[in-house]
Amino acid sequence: MLKYKGKSVFIKSSQYLQWEEGSTEHKARWLSQSNHAPPKRIVIIDDTITADEAYRLANAGTSMLWRGDYHNAKQLIQALQRRIDRAEQRKIEKAEKKATQDAHSSRSSLGSQDLPQLFHKNRLAQSQRSRLLGRLLLSFDANYQLNLRRAPEVSEACAAAFGEMNEACVMSFRDLQGALGAAQWRKKGVPVKALGISVHPHYGVFAPTRQEYVQLLLDAPLPDSCDVAYDIGTGTGLLAIVLAKRGVKQIIATDLNPRALDCAQDNFDCLGLSNVQLQQADLFPTAAPPANLIVCNPPWLPAKPSSPLEYSIYDANSAMLRGLLMGAKQHLAESGEVWLILSDLAEHLKLRTREDLIGWIEEAGLKVKYRLDTEPTHGKSQDESDPLFAARSAEVTSLWCLC
Repeated sequence: MLKYKGKSVFIKSSQYLQWEEGSTEHKARWLSQSNHAPPKRIVIIDDTITADEAYRLANAGTSMLWRGDYHNAKQLIQALQRRIDRAEQRKIEKAEKKATQDAHSSRSSLGSQDLPQLFHKNRLAQSQRSRLLGRLLLSFDANYQLNLRRAPEVSEACAAAFGEMNEACVMSFRDLQGALGAAQWRKKGVPVKALGISVHPHYGVFAPTRQEYVQLLLDAPLPDSCDVAYDIGTGTGLLAIVLAKRGVKQIIATDLNPRALDCAQDNFDCLGLSNVQLQQADLFPTAAPPANLIVCNPPWLPAKPSSPLEYSIYDANSAMLRGLLMGAKQHLAESGEVWLILSDLAEHLKLRTREDLIGWIEEAGLKVKYRLDTEPTHGKSQDESDPLFAARSAEVTSLWCLC
């Protein structure tokens, strides 16, 4: 664990990468936010390499350490993305041809019949894309000094994302792009139109770009007595902020991720909220008064995360969802309620059934008091070229009020 401006930042790998360049041996710390192992094969490349040659090397499992112009590296990444997209499109067209159907009917048929298989294929394709693009590497001197032509200043963004670094290191260009993008999110913030505010996500904390559920939280009637509320898995702290705006006197927000706790605290401080207490905990807080209201927006899809950044999206075996439901009753005050924010996308993808959810609610000794629904407004719900369009277009996000 490293520190950045007094706050905890975790670097997952303590491994080192060694390579020979000319007649010189090099050694540097290997950083990978997807927990990829250090590459076994490295070649040194620069502006003279063609995109086709780089794509061939990446597919062969060879990583490429860039020694050219920074902006040319960005163009190379874009060229690799185009080649990956074309290869994936060829696979889709081959599958459609094999099915002896036209493109539209084939996609619709697959969407209705084989969605679990399509979902897992799509995740596999995303993982393969990440690995291929992750084979373009950059080396940094101590303190993330990037000595490439036309390179921007990246040290502050990298330190915020990965922790301070007093030695040379190597990471993928994609990881650097992630750090730079996160720095911009953090600086500009994500507007929350329903509240007239912005929240500022940190690196490694899921940005609340989808906000249909915020209006549900504003519309749901608070319990008659609502002095104490819990926000389970607070992330950026948005749910706790909504509750504070609605006048809840004491809010206890929990998360296991130290980055999320730092992020939420920064957002609370920025908004001048003094009635929210943060606690690092697996689900429920300890030594806390019973809650009149427990709110939670768990990961919506029951699948195994493939990297730390995916824990806000995927919940293997619905473990967090089930843990929340099974433990809620013992943390609720009399007449208390649980507000569960959940999309039914998993049901449309046939990864979980509505009967499963209702069964877990009943098993936990809870019952459904009411449910508020809203339809998605994000771009993927309108994108007919998405292989998962059939599921995404039917998605509904709900606030389940349980008691």
